[in-house]
Amino acid sequence: PPSPMDVLSTIIRPYLNIRDYVDYPWLRETCVAGCKFLVSDEAQVLVLVCMALVALVVARIVVHAFSIQWIEEGKRTFFRVLKSLPLVKGKVAKEKAKVLEKMEKMMVSRGESPLTRLPEKGMNPEAVLQQMRKCKDKDTDYRRGRVSGVVYVGDTEHVELMSKAYALFSLSNPLHPNTFPSTRQFEAEIISMCVEMMNGKEQVCGCMTSGGTESILMAMKAYRDWGREMKGITKPEIVAAVSGHAAFDKAAGYFGMKITHVPVDGNYQMDLRAARRAITKNTVVIVGSCPGYPHGIIDPLEELSELARARGIGMHVDACLGGFHVPWLARLGHVTKKFDFRLPGVTSMSADIHKYGFGTKGTSVILYRTPDLRRYQYFAFTEWTGGLYCSPTMAGSRPGGLVAAAWASMVHLGEEGYLRIAEQIWKNFKKLRDGIPQIPKLQLVGSPDACVVAFKSDELDVFKVADALEKNGYSVDRMQRPPSVHLCVTQQNCICADDFLVDLRQAAEAVAKDPKGHNEGLAPIYGLAGSMADRALLGDIMNGYMDLLYKVQVNPQFQNLEDLH
Repeated sequence: PPSPMDVLSTIIRPYLNIRDYVDYPWLRETCVAGCKFLVSDEAQVLVLVCMALVALVVARIVVHAFSIQWIEEGKRTFFRVLKSLPLVKGKVAKEKAKVLEKMEKMMVSRGESPLTRLPEKGMNPEAVLQQMRKCKDKDTDYRRGRVSGVVYVGDTEHVELMSKAYALFSLSNPLHPNTFPSTRQFEAEIISMCVEMMNGKEQVCGCMTSGGTESILMAMKAYRDWGREMKGITKPEIVAAVSGHAAFDKAAGYFGMKITHVPVDGNYQMDLRAARRAITKNTVVIVGSCPGYPHGIIDPLEELSELARARGIGMHVDACLGGFHVPWLARLGHVTKKFDFRLPGVTSMSADIHKYGFGTKGTSVILYRTPDLRRYQYFAFTEWTGGLYCSPTMAGSRPGGLVAAAWASMVHLGEEGYLRIAEQIWKNFKKLRDGIPQIPKLQLVGSPDACVVAFKSDELDVFKVADALEKNGYSVDRMQRPPSVHLCVTQQNCICADDFLVDLRQAAEAVAKDPKGHNEGLAPIYGLAGSMADRALLGDIMNGYMDLLYKVQVNPQFQNLEDLH
């Protein structure tokens, strides 16, 4: 029989002494047929088609790399020019004013006694407290258990303990550890307890911050400076899923970094293939959520850990929401995914004490695998005339009372307390996760792992469903892409899981019965936001909303401050 080279030579040189090389009839006929095909018109067409397909693949790669940025920039330029036209400019301003006016009516308090300047005479303590109680009466009564997230603790005795702890240290300041060694010790012990909870080894370390956003800011600042010093990266990049927290975009804006958003898969987890493609030579960190705030879904952290190790970049686990809940669910056997420093590629984690740690608002931790990485977060200035200045986080002075209250919360509950509450929350989380799909026209968003249950609808306006719920005393959160509503399950709202399912069914039925109604709440605003192609205009409206946060609505019947007394 001929050698492979002989057969190849025969195919390449059609009809050249083929019978001298091939003794088997079936092989000879196959070679002859193949040679005839190679010189046929059909073969030429096939070659052209293959070349066209290759060209399309190359073009797609180029488009993926460059066109998104060009398209977005083109859209911004188009709308900027369009809004500069006098007729369009006036129309846009009018419509924006309508939206802001509606927001103002919904949020600006028309109180009986607004203050726009200091009283000439100070008020006595009882009058001050009376005035504050009157303001507090307008707040949502979260103790009814109808608020999504926001207030996580549901134990009155625990809240009183934290209030007393805060009062004891209300004037202390961790910026001055020599004056207040107690708060320094509390903070160090909090970090040590968190490291153990996240399965960190001796090198793992961290700092306390004012909340999840600051923890994320500090981590991204650390990666930016690490990339600059260790890898010479001058244009650092973050890779995060579109479901990742907006604080990563905030960090990119603050610190001059580029953030690349990758899509999620069918279960609303970070798409691993897209994540691999998004990593460039300038990438300093990739981000995974545990779980993600919008839908309560944990990203594929084990795979992301290996990807980060293979590419030599940092990996941050955003556990701001679930950091004090998922570890206990794991011990109870409800979560089997690895999410912490057991994953060798994880180099930092953030976790909020003021969520499922049940501390007072304004407490979070940021943990690092090594002290060397943590040092890139620090700020030290040696040349100030006021002396040597250094601070570990964004703030200089910090409220020691918050540190003390966080320590009190963790020590009071202990492992037994956290496990007990985690089991209680899990039962109600599972009740909602199983019950919502049973309501006609509603579907879950993905398969939630912990903390949050989100639902959407292919037939109903879910924002109108949310408005209908809020008429019944609930406060729920609205998501986008896809339009959805979520409930963050806490110790506080565990008491209303059964009621929520009943009321949600009634709200969905009401919207289905009258789909054109229910237009007096936030549904029109969120509907407008979802359909608005000009995202810059939407940003202007959001800036207007923030202006309203600082507006005092003066009541005409009060002409002077003496009416306060």
